[in-house]
Amino acid sequence: MIVTQTRRALLAGAVAATAAGPVLAQDRRMTAYKTPWCGCCDGWVSHMRAAGWTVEVVKREDLAPIRARYGVPNRYAGCHTAVAGAYAIEGHVPAPDVERLLRERPTAVALAAPGMPAGSPGMEAAGRQPYVTFLINRAGEATVFGRHNGA
Repeated sequence: MIVTQTRRALLAGAVAATAAGPVLAQDRRMTAYKTPWCGCCDGWVSHMRAAGWTVEVVKREDLAPIRARYGVPNRYAGCHTAVAGAYAIEGHVPAPDVERLLRERPTAVALAAPGMPAGSPGMEAAGRQPYVTFLINRAGEATVFGRHNGA
C-alpha cells in the first residue's frame, strides 16, 4: 500500500512537471518566509500555488536574518523571502522567472524583485508599473533576469 501511494505521488508529480515544462517535480517545493501581517505575501504564495508549486509558509517578525543567511543584499529586499532549491526568491518574483531559474541553474544565490512593484504577483490591486527581476551572485552583484509590465 505504501508503495502504491508512492507510485501515485510520483506519477502525479511527473504529470505536474510535464504540464509546466521541464522543471522537475521535486523542484516545485519551496519555503516562503513572511511577516505575519503581510497580505500581499499571501497573494504571492497563492500565485505560486496556482502555478503548481507546493509552498510551506513560515511566519517571522524579522526577515533580515533570513535574507542574510541566503545572501540577499538589503538593497534587493522585498517583503518576503522564499527558498527554492539552492536559491533565494526575494519578493514578488513571477512563477515563470522562478521556473526559468531552476531550469537554467545559473551560478547565483538569489532572484529578486525589490520592493513591492505594482502589478507583480500579489500586488495586482496596486495598479501596474514596469519592473525587473534581478539575478544576484555570491558577491551581491545583480544583473537583469526578467522584464515585466513593459520594463
